[in-house]
Amino acid sequence: METFDQKRAEKIVAHMMKNDEFSRWMGVKVQSVDEGYCKITCPIKNKMLNGFSVTHGGIVFSLADSALAFSAATHGRVALAIENSISFTQKTVSGDQITAESRCLNLTHKTGLFEVKVLDQNENLVALMKATVYRTSEEFPV
Repeated sequence: METFDQKRAEKIVAHMMKNDEFSRWMGVKVQSVDEGYCKITCPIKNKMLNGFSVTHGGIVFSLADSALAFSAATHGRVALAIENSISFTQKTVSGDQITAESRCLNLTHKTGLFEVKVLDQNENLVALMKATVYRTSEEFPV
């Protein structure tokens, strides 16, 4: 049975953010970290819009994917996404702020099942992701 270490989980997520150039480019900020959980935010900028002047789906997916990676890592082992499915429910535009909340629904020795909700600044559901990660035996070096 793995023991959760809050301080280590926070260090792991901080280490990942430091090395995640794309999330930093997006302006991602970590709001909270807990066991199997991470909440991050991102401001929507003009350069993130598609040809219809709404947030590119890849930006929303990327925010959800980053939240997934961070929440899966809180358990101390390197985890890699092996399946993601996302449903987009509402558009966002430049000036909006989106938040991704990832939480672990089920964890085994080798896999984890996660749900990631992406919300706008008014708490409206923007997207819902279901994801499965493969948990390697490699522990984070922090």
